[in-house]
Amino acid sequence: MRPVPSIVDTAAGRAGKGGRVGASGVPVQGGDSPPRTGDRRLDVVDVLRGFALMALFLVHVIESYELFWAGEKPGKITETVFALFMGKSFSLLALCFGFSFFILMDRAASRGQDFTWRFAWRLLILEGIGFLHSLIYRGDIMQTLAAIGFLLLLFNRIRSQAVLLAGAAFCLIGPSLIVQLVAGASGAAWANAPAMSSVDPGMPVYLGGDLWQVLRVNLWAGQQSKYWFFLEYGRMVQILGLYLLGLVLGRTDFFGDLPHSRRWRAWALPIAAAIAAALFMTREPLREAFMAQGFGPGAGRAFWALINMWLDLAGTAFWALLVIALYDSRARGLVQPLAAPGRLTLTYYILQSVVFVPIFYHYGLGLYDDWSAATRLGVALVAIAVQIIVAQWWLARFQYGPIEWVWRALTYLRRDVPFRRKAPARG
Repeated sequence: MRPVPSIVDTAAGRAGKGGRVGASGVPVQGGDSPPRTGDRRLDVVDVLRGFALMALFLVHVIESYELFWAGEKPGKITETVFALFMGKSFSLLALCFGFSFFILMDRAASRGQDFTWRFAWRLLILEGIGFLHSLIYRGDIMQTLAAIGFLLLLFNRIRSQAVLLAGAAFCLIGPSLIVQLVAGASGAAWANAPAMSSVDPGMPVYLGGDLWQVLRVNLWAGQQSKYWFFLEYGRMVQILGLYLLGLVLGRTDFFGDLPHSRRWRAWALPIAAAIAAALFMTREPLREAFMAQGFGPGAGRAFWALINMWLDLAGTAFWALLVIALYDSRARGLVQPLAAPGRLTLTYYILQSVVFVPIFYHYGLGLYDDWSAATRLGVALVAIAVQIIVAQWWLARFQYGPIEWVWRALTYLRRDVPFRRKAPARG
């Protein structure tokens, strides 16, 4: 039984983990706050978002934008990248989405405005952008992130942080997977039936179809395995839990007052690393011991997914704490360059697919099975360096990425949202 790849971290795939969100990008971008001069950007959040986006891109390239799963060729490079970043990068983006929601709502409230309906409209726009993107790459996660984002409008009415944290913990435990596990172990037919996400009518088209066939299958048939995955592997509930956690981090000013958390972050980082390492090293023996009890296939599938979900969450905590620790130290220069792509997340997330899907898919260059893992890794690292450099060049001249600007203009139904940066006055 193969490990669950992430339709979210890889942003697609059949049993996997996948892709992003936040106040500035793919799912929710930096620079996406309501028009207001003097608003202080939280640079550390841009850095986190940029790190998550680049890690997600690395996973996508290593898996040839999903085509790896048509004929898996395990290897040290592939396994290492998947173990380090698959599932973790997407989860970090989802966390940023919840925080971005807080920022938008809080800034509007500080002006005496209710941003609820504007945010709902903003989510509908994101749904539309995600739909267009999903025609190119069915692993798009923006539609799902936007849909679940509507629940934040309800949870935002809860003022108790303890209640929100309890809700987040409940979601992140994996309740839907626990139900499937118990039902499968009890012999329930529905729980032990083959996973619907394993039926993938889209993959043959990606491997051998032309562009029109890819666009047509991605209208719906190709999307079915993705959405079944979200349901069967507990991803929907997990996203909501990460949203709630991001909302609480915003309300408690976690990112705005890093010195206040410096002490507990110092011990939380090695603990997260130890938990992730322990789960990674013991998950195979645990699965074998579980299956030796004679439980049905559904129980085994749910157990495996549950262990991997907890592993992903521990890994997400590790990367978040590590990046924040570097930012909050003299080593800030190591992660600071990631802030620029973190402010262009939506543009980059879509542009990555526009450029690389044709490189791997049959209707383009069809290189999914020609490049070795080492070649894909090298190409991805070079592309990441280029994206960082281009983002810094772009933001020196423009205030937003092009798609971020369109999203913002549509959100406020205004065309006068400033795009170019004003040249400094000459004395």
